[in-house]
Amino acid sequence: MSTLRIGIASYEQMKALTLAIAKGKRGEPKIWFTSMESFAKVLSDRNRALLNLIAESQPDSLAELAALSGRAKSNLSRTLHTMERYGLVLLKKKAGGKIQPRVPYSDIALDLPMRL
Repeated sequence: MSTLRIGIASYEQMKALTLAIAKGKRGEPKIWFTSMESFAKVLSDRNRALLNLIAESQPDSLAELAALSGRAKSNLSRTLHTMERYGLVLLKKKAGGKIQPRVPYSDIALDLPMRL
């Protein structure tokens, strides 16, 4: 697996960075958060532990992950769909309507500019 690079930038900074990426002047990070607060909500200690659990146990379904994690299936579903929007997890639809979560990265690196 590889490392996912994440950045923190204001909306205006993200817009400029997106233009630079489109022009080939910059390639990473691939995922951006607009604040440390939004980053911290998605990648809280609890959610990082969940990502680790998925990576280690490779559950076949959300029901299995709920049993392993002790979290409610509905809560897991919301959390995982949020993480999927950021590219932190893959949710593969299986036969019978099961959803199989997978973590495509082994590490996350944060680009955090000192300027706000």
